[in-house]
This record gives sequence, C-alpha cells and structure tokens, in this order.
Amino acid sequence: MIALIDVNNFYVSCQRVFEPKLEGKPMVVLSNNDGCVISRSAEAKALGVKMGAPWHQLREFAQETGLIAYSSNYALYADMSNRVMRVLGMFSPHQEVYSIDECFLGLNGIGGDHTELGQSIKQTVMQWTGLPVCVGIAPTKTLAKLANHIAKKRTGFAGVCEWAKFSPAQQLQIMREIEVGDVWGVGRKISQRLNQQGIYSAADLAQANSEQIRARYSVVLQRTVEELNGHPCIQIEEMQPDKQQILCSRSFGQPIYTEQQLAEAISTYIARAAEKLRLQKSVAASLSIFIRTNPFRPKDPQYSRHVMLPLSQATDDTLKLTQVALWMLARIYQPGFSYAKAGVMLSDLQPNTAIQGHLFLQTADPIKRAELNATMDEINRRWGRGSICLASVGVNHAWKMKQNSLSPFWTTRWTDIPRAK
Repeated sequence: MIALIDVNNFYVSCQRVFEPKLEGKPMVVLSNNDGCVISRSAEAKALGVKMGAPWHQLREFAQETGLIAYSSNYALYADMSNRVMRVLGMFSPHQEVYSIDECFLGLNGIGGDHTELGQSIKQTVMQWTGLPVCVGIAPTKTLAKLANHIAKKRTGFAGVCEWAKFSPAQQLQIMREIEVGDVWGVGRKISQRLNQQGIYSAADLAQANSEQIRARYSVVLQRTVEELNGHPCIQIEEMQPDKQQILCSRSFGQPIYTEQQLAEAISTYIARAAEKLRLQKSVAASLSIFIRTNPFRPKDPQYSRHVMLPLSQATDDTLKLTQVALWMLARIYQPGFSYAKAGVMLSDLQPNTAIQGHLFLQTADPIKRAELNATMDEINRRWGRGSICLASVGVNHAWKMKQNSLSPFWTTRWTDIPRAK
C-alpha cells in the first residue's frame, strides 16, 4: 500500500502558520515580481479567483472583497517543506519526496488500520508544523493520488481517503465522476486526444485497452491504465535522481539597459547554478546564457539572444563558469534595448569523479579551486545566500525581483523569528 500526503494550499498555509489572523480570510500568494496568483486559500477560490490570474487585474477586486496578497517567500516555504518531510519520514522507512508539498510513503509491512494511520499522520503534521494535509491511501501511486484528490474535495472523509475501503462498484462510480484530465500523468493535451476517442473520465481510461493505449500514446500512459486497475507499475523512488540540466533565470523587477547590470544578474545566476551543481557532485560540460526584452510590450524594440558553448573541460568552478558566461554575454549584448529577463543553463552534466583531462589546457590548481568553492558554499549555507560572492555579482541589484508584499522570514532569519509574549 502507498500513501500520498499533500499539504493543502501549501504557500498560503505557510503564511497562516505565523499569522493566525489570516485564517478564514481570502488570500493569495503571488509569483516572482508579484506577477500572478500561484496559491489560493479556499476563501479566495470561493470568490472565483483563478490560478495564474495576473495580479494587476485583481487590484480593484481585492479592494472590494478584502482579498489579501503576499509575495512569494521561497526561503520560508523550503524550510517548512523540510520540516514536513522530516515528520512524514517517521511514519515509514520508504519515502519519496515528490515535490515541495507532496510525499509518497510505502506502507507495506506496516500493520493496523491504514485509515487510522492516515489520521495520525494528519494530526501529527498539524501539531508539529501547523500545516494542514490530506492523505490518500491505495495499492498504487496513481490511485493514491486519486484518493488524495477525493480526500481534499469531499469533506466527509475528514482529510483521509483509503481506496480499499470502497467496494468495486463504488470505485467505478467515483472514477466516473473524475475527469480524465485530473488523473495523475494525464496532461491537458493528452486529455484532449483521449476525449476525441470517447475517453472522458478516469473510469473510461481504466477500462481502455492498455495495449492499444501504448500503441497510440506511450508506455507511460499504459502504466497509468494498469495502475488505475490496481496493478503497481510505478515504484517509490527513495533516492532522487540527479538533475540532467540546471537552469537559473528570473524576470527583472524593473527594466535594465546596461551590460554591467546584465553581468551582475548573469553572475548571480551562475553562482546559484554552480552551487546546485556541486551539491549533487556533478560537473557541467556545456554552458548556455540568454537575455531578452519584454515580449508583452510590443511597442518597445524587441531583442532576444540565446547562446550555448561547449566547455573545453567540464567544471563546477564558479569562477571559471562566470568568466565564460561574461565572455558570452559581451558577444550577444546589444545596447539600446530594455532588457526584462536573463538566465543561465548548465548542461551535459556528468559525475565530478569522471572529468576528462586536457593535455594543453592551463588551469588554476584544481584542488585549491575546489577548496575555495567549498569554503564559499559553507559560508553561504551558514550565514545566508550571498554572504560571500564574486565582485561581478555587484551590490545594489536594482534589477532584483519585485516583492512588495513579502512577509518576514519567520524560520530562516534570526531577526524575524517570532517572539512569544
């Protein structure tokens, strides 16, 4: 048996943990640069606020209805996610952290009533972190997602739904009421194609011929069909696979015009990407950067360039990667444009134990560079991101992300820790 635990309205719930006055009020959390809605409370959903709605279109509506908006606080969300996952890890030795707010637990070998176990999980997470969760329990991961969906949507289950408690007739009826697009692994485009075949619900997909589904779509969708029928095909992945690419990009909080400002942004993104690269003990053999203007302002002159360069030797060295990235930037930068976004991507990743040597390449002492990067990583982990960085990162960062409604960093900054009076 497998349990899927999902935090309800995760970003909104994280904000409410430290500001209980927000309970019962309509509120949303916004994306980077306070652009659009990425998390909604139940009260905001009841007002008809759509996911992805641009915030500038909601300002008057917010004043009329009392809708509250917060800028995204990713440091807080990451810390709260780690706390939830540590609590959940106590309930099973088999854990897969699926996303920042979702986790699979393997329950095979764990006796007792699984619904009672689900309630215990729900209550423990709430008591220890203050976050509400729903639990779906089923013999496969796809059905566990389906059960979790039911636990969220139907109040009669008190936040825990065990698929095996339904009779076969009840299971079929429930799947008939769930649109095929809501099944885990079935995206919008595939659901449109399935609709054209007369497959509209989860029940229709479960009753489809799996071999024909494989021939017409993919083996991935065939596994979904098998899992809907209770046959486990997707195993719990306790070890997260290493990333094949590392991308770091942001839209700027305000337009920037100079190569110097773009260089600061590119250097900042390289530093973050290289830190992630070293964390998974990999090196990159290719580096890409891109810059572009705002395509949503068609009256402005438009410019967009992307360039990729294979490196002469794979590396995880922040200094080397920054040097190459700024060299590339100098070749694609054009003055006279209002730049809105930039980014970097590290690709052709490989283990740092298998670096191909270069007979003629003269580089800095690799051992000293590794020690330097490790020291920078340790300082930034201990004292906060950006505590130490290259001079090319700059200081003022007029281009940094807009966060006009940012909450305190309740758990990750000493000065913001709540005080009990």
